[in-house]
Amino acid sequence: MDAFRAFENGSLLPSYFAPARWDPFRRPLDSIQPWQFRLLAAVMLLVTSLSLAENLAVILVTFKFKQLRQPVNYIIVNLSVADFLVSLTGGTISFLTNLKGYFFMGYWTCVLEGFAVTFFGIVALWSLALLAFERYIVICRPRRNVRLRGKHAALGIVFVWSFSFIWTIPPTTGWSSYTPSKIGTTCEPNWYSGAYADRTYIITFFITCFIIPLLVILVSYGKLVQKLKKVSDAQGRLGTTRRPERQVTRMVVFMIIAFLICWMPYATFSILVTAYPSIELDPRLAAIPAFFSKTATVYNPIIYVFMNKQFRQCLIQLFSCSAIGTAESNMNLTSERAVLTQDRRGSEMAPMAVHSTISKRKTGDEHRSQQPLAPLTASENKMCPM
Repeated sequence: MDAFRAFENGSLLPSYFAPARWDPFRRPLDSIQPWQFRLLAAVMLLVTSLSLAENLAVILVTFKFKQLRQPVNYIIVNLSVADFLVSLTGGTISFLTNLKGYFFMGYWTCVLEGFAVTFFGIVALWSLALLAFERYIVICRPRRNVRLRGKHAALGIVFVWSFSFIWTIPPTTGWSSYTPSKIGTTCEPNWYSGAYADRTYIITFFITCFIIPLLVILVSYGKLVQKLKKVSDAQGRLGTTRRPERQVTRMVVFMIIAFLICWMPYATFSILVTAYPSIELDPRLAAIPAFFSKTATVYNPIIYVFMNKQFRQCLIQLFSCSAIGTAESNMNLTSERAVLTQDRRGSEMAPMAVHSTISKRKTGDEHRSQQPLAPLTASENKMCPM
């Protein structure tokens, strides 16, 4: 709240801003050229657009196709929802503020952006950890009689959102704070304060929201790879048994590498400035980890969803159905216009043409309804032929 009063009065600002009287809510930082802000805005526009499109596609496909509504996919959709909200809030606001070169939206919008990005980002991280733990339970089966059901996935999702909220709401209530970054166009937890309360929050936040989910991911996937290797060695075949092992191992490596690449620089930076709050860093260099961590919202759908054959087929099927439906509606509209044109000209064949068109449609509908391989209609199960 001291920082808020300072910004409101337009007087003294926190000591970590340079120069001392620079106000990130009123003007850009002098040491950064306008074209550099525009470059950051272009990057955020690209990342935000890709993330919104990919995660929205995941949500829509899961909503349309019933066969995708499985417990493990609940966690994947939860991850997509979190990534979508990160891009919708943080990505959009960051794009607009970089266009201006400073946080022109005011202090409370800064607090909202800092809380939203941190909250949804931690939900995404813990969703990855929950997904890793789920795969460990299903494949390694430490308890033979335990099966993952919808209620288990729902409980896990409730835990993820509740746990993330518990550790991201304190800065809005007085334990630490959300403040503008050194570059002045994004907001984040106050890594730069040397106060005891701020440092205790950052350390606790780092342990609960980064170290623990990372350990869950590493341990779960480590056990998974060991289990697959034991099964492959026991069977003693190098063909079909080795190939799935290599595929799963590659998937595991991609997941862990993407997790570390996106979040490790930001975590390292936060710990560095927390341990040495007086350290002098170039604002452009300090902004790289925060911007880079937001690219995780683009990688996650690709790794966890689009490399899944079932999701990929349903996605292709969804857009194929949309294209076919649009083409059929255009053809029907064209034929009806032709019939009406003939009717206006007084042709005697117009009633027959209309009757023939209706008969063909009815015959086609009856034929489709009598197909033995389609127990439900397209409107009932959201399925359509490839």
